[in-house]
This record gives sequence, structure tokens and C-alpha cells, in this order.
Amino acid sequence: MANFLNKYFPIEFRIFFRGFLIVALIILIFPLGSLLMWHLTPPGPLEVVVIDKTVPNQKHQEHQSIHWLLNHFRYTKSDGSIYDETLDYFGFFPGEERDQYQINDLSNQTESKKQEILNETKVIYFADTYGVYDNDLTDKPAQTYSKKIYGGMDSLDMSFLEKAYKAEIDIISEFNTIASPTKKDVRMDFENLVGIKWTGWIARYFDELDTLLNEELPPWLVAGYMRQHNSAWDFSGSAMVFLHENGQIEILRDKVEIKNTVPHIVSGLNSQQTYGIPEIVKYPYWIDIILVSRDYEVISHYDLAPTEAGIKKLSELGLPKYFPAVVVKKNGAGKFYYFCGDFADNPVSGFSNKFFGIEKIWRMFLHSEDYSQRNSFFWNYYYPLMGTILKDTYQRKDITRTRD
Repeated sequence: MANFLNKYFPIEFRIFFRGFLIVALIILIFPLGSLLMWHLTPPGPLEVVVIDKTVPNQKHQEHQSIHWLLNHFRYTKSDGSIYDETLDYFGFFPGEERDQYQINDLSNQTESKKQEILNETKVIYFADTYGVYDNDLTDKPAQTYSKKIYGGMDSLDMSFLEKAYKAEIDIISEFNTIASPTKKDVRMDFENLVGIKWTGWIARYFDELDTLLNEELPPWLVAGYMRQHNSAWDFSGSAMVFLHENGQIEILRDKVEIKNTVPHIVSGLNSQQTYGIPEIVKYPYWIDIILVSRDYEVISHYDLAPTEAGIKKLSELGLPKYFPAVVVKKNGAGKFYYFCGDFADNPVSGFSNKFFGIEKIWRMFLHSEDYSQRNSFFWNYYYPLMGTILKDTYQRKDITRTRD
């Protein structure tokens, strides 16, 4: 081949052709090698129960990333089958048409069946209980009030959670598990059981508050603030909007009350080393603000870098300078985690889970502080965090099985 090229083609073409071959081999070998290594990784059983009541469409985005990770890390159900994001969860199941939805949650299970599930389960993940509303089932959901179809943590969910907690099963819960529309008595049972207290506040970053520049700004937010504060809406630029369960709306403006334009999830050195997460990740989505007992370890916290004016305003709202982002506490042989954000809501492709080491490629292009692309949070924070949590659970489960 080399003699043929040397004889009939000029040196410029030969150089180009060799370069082309090298690039082609890289493009082919790396994906094929990655795919092969994934298939050679031995699968292991890890029974995970996911509860997601917020599934308005076939994307299953509120829990999609959980199933992606389970399949990527080669965890299987107890029968050896892989996890299916469209089937393997409890909650709301949307249909092809608006009225073809089904509800398959814990209310559909007998007590003996629920006990059977608990006996097999190693992890329970409450992804989202906010629910589905009339507007969610339209082609273009509007930012207006609509009637609830289904949602909220109920007494059956709480009973299941309590039994799992007492059985020392690993539990992961995140925003929105106990906020609206969960009833107050259920929320209080949750708080008393696990030792956390919701302040009643949720918050989110908005990149533009000028209604002429941001057409997606919810009308109810603008109207509510104007009514409560008896003032015009004269905001512009970015800000953190705080909403209380009683309807109160407060705004902390960038460069006025806060210095971090986007909330930072900050992790100490020990957390970075334990979970493989970066020191700082920007997170521009919904968060809830909780207080925790001393039993908890704070893996990461939110930092808005409030100014003196911001610290004063937070204090007036009964809020601290820093908020927990991820916390964990030991519960006998199990662990309880709470994620103070909509962490599982990530758009990830199902097919990509079959490539070993794919996270290294993504991290080359998605910096941990780049919040403009939603995948950045998944690859830089959620992926290593959940990977470590699942591995820890699997290893402790495997040790328990060996001892038995």
C-alpha cells in the first residue's frame, strides 16, 4: 500500500491521506472500544424503586437520568433485566393522547405486595411528587394556573417511606417531595421521621426580569409581586426569586442583594474527594430551602454571595446566608439523602449509556461553571454524585449478602 501511494500520488496527498487515516481510526476505535468495555463490565443486581408523579409526557425527563445511570453503571433488577424509564417507576403514566393516562402508584399495590417490594429494594428514590396539571397535557403548556390532575405525596407514600426508613433501606429524596401540593400533615410526618424542616421557601434564578425581554416570565409572578408590594414591576436583569408556601414573593437582585449571578453549589474538599464532584457548580433551577438536624452531613451547599443588603433581607425572611444543597445521614445500616433541587430532571440520551468513560468526553466540552447547557450539571455534578451513592449502596448490599 505504501509503495503504491509513493509511486502514483504526490507527497501532499500522502500526508493528507495518512492524517485522514489516523483521524478515522480515532473516531472508530474510541467509540468501539468504549462500547466493548461497557459490554465487558459485569452487571450486578441493585433493586431500585423510583417514585415520580410528575410525568406529563413521553420524555420521562423527571426520572430519565436515574434510569440512564442505572443502565450505564450496569445495575440490573433482581431478575437480571435492565431498567426501563417508561415502565420501572411508580406514579403518573402519560398516554399517546391527553385522556389516555394511567396512574400506577403505591395505591395500586396490596400490603403484601408492598412488603415484598421492600424486602427486595436497596434504594428508594423520590424523584418528584409535584404532579401533573391540565396545562401540562397541552401542546404548549401555559404559565397560568390550572387544575391538578394528580400529585402530592400522600399517606400511602408516607407509610411506605416510613417502613423503608425503619428497614434501613437507602433513601434519596429531592425537591419537590414535600412542598405543594403535598398536604401539611403528610409533610410534617416526613419532617419528623427524617429530621429535616422545610422553611416554606423555594427559589429560582431568572436570567431576565424585564417582561419585554423575557416572554416566559410567569404572569402570576409579576401580578403577585405587584399586588403584595403595592408597586410597579420595574425590574430588569437577573435575580433570584423566592416564593413562600403562603404566596409571599420576594426578589434578590444581581449585584444589589446578591453577588453570585447564578447560585453556586459549593462542595468542601472532603466531599470533592469522596463523591468526585467539583468545588463549584452553577445551578439555575428550582431549589427548596431546608433546615437539618445535627445528624446530617452537608455534602454541598448553595452560596448566593449575598451583600450586606442581601443578608439583611434573608434574615428578615427567616433564612440563613447559606442553604444546604445535598445532605446525608446514616440510618443504621442505611443512609438517607436529601437533594435540595430538581436534580434528577436532566435531558440525557438513552443510547449513550452504553459507552464506558463517556463522562470524560463530555467534561472536556462542558465546564462545571457553564450553566448555559443543562447537560453541564448532569455530567459535572449529578453523574459523579449519584455514581458514588449507587456504588456505595451496592458494595454495602453485597457485603450484607455475603455475610448472610
